[in-house]
Amino acid sequence: MRREFILFLGITAVSLAGCAKEASDGSALRIAVIPKGTTHEFWKSGEAGARKAGAELGIEIIWKGPQRESDRAGQLKVVENFITQSVDGIALAPLDDKALVRPVKEAAAAGIKVAVWDSGLDESAGDAVISFVATDNFFAGEQCGRRLADLLGGKGKVIMLRHAVGHASTTKRAEGFLSGIKKAAPEIELVSVDQRGGTSIDEAIKTSENLLNQFGDSIQGVFTPNESTTQGMLRALDEAGLAGKVAFVGFDTNDTLLDALRDKKISALAVQDPFRMGYTAVKNIVAAIKGEDFEAQVDTGAVLLDLDNIDSDKIRKLLRKPAN
Repeated sequence: MRREFILFLGITAVSLAGCAKEASDGSALRIAVIPKGTTHEFWKSGEAGARKAGAELGIEIIWKGPQRESDRAGQLKVVENFITQSVDGIALAPLDDKALVRPVKEAAAAGIKVAVWDSGLDESAGDAVISFVATDNFFAGEQCGRRLADLLGGKGKVIMLRHAVGHASTTKRAEGFLSGIKKAAPEIELVSVDQRGGTSIDEAIKTSENLLNQFGDSIQGVFTPNESTTQGMLRALDEAGLAGKVAFVGFDTNDTLLDALRDKKISALAVQDPFRMGYTAVKNIVAAIKGEDFEAQVDTGAVLLDLDNIDSDKIRKLLRKPAN
């Protein structure tokens, strides 16, 4: 099986006993949706999905998260505040797979239903999490590795720029990429795979510039595992005069990255479905509160976007813009 989620849920469907309800005081249910950050297009799309589910179900969606994806303390505080407020459910995209376990367990102990989306928690979270909704990140990373190997004809030198420590999703993508490229083309030389671009575009640019200063003249391929590292590497490649001259496979999309793909500065982008993640996480929480069946583990899928499929109906749907 290709499911490689860090957070393991040993069942595929759950029926939780409980009374169908609004909130305990008769008002609408309140579901807190907490992203890793609030600036990237990925999170805005997740918010749009959550709000659509909220509108369909007639519940209140409270969207709040740290601005920076490195702000573990900030996200911890957000979760703790929502526990204090006694919300009915929390849909959390944890920016640290271990640091967020304690508050998630505290939320569950307080009777709050918690679904995790985008990125997994350490398995020690156990049954405190009622549902996990995300891309199969290892598998998607493997597909990126195979695509880059194909673009290089099975030979050449490659660098990978990692994201940040503690993010289960991007860690799995990096592991999957290494697995995929080694299986597809063992002759390809991975000249650097341990440098991290951090959680911001500015950090990713600096690390990318350092990598290109060291290896730029000799590499034929590049992989990056999320929006900020992909955009940071793109900027560095542009400034080094290498954009379009090396095969470049990255993760996630925004207008800048899509333009770069059309300009052949990026070879392929792994497109996720954050809208579906936010939507499904909220739906599953409400189902759990009402004692209805739902999927405990949901793979929302990923597609490799390139010039051959960028204008297809399937891709247009994945790239839908959040409503303003």
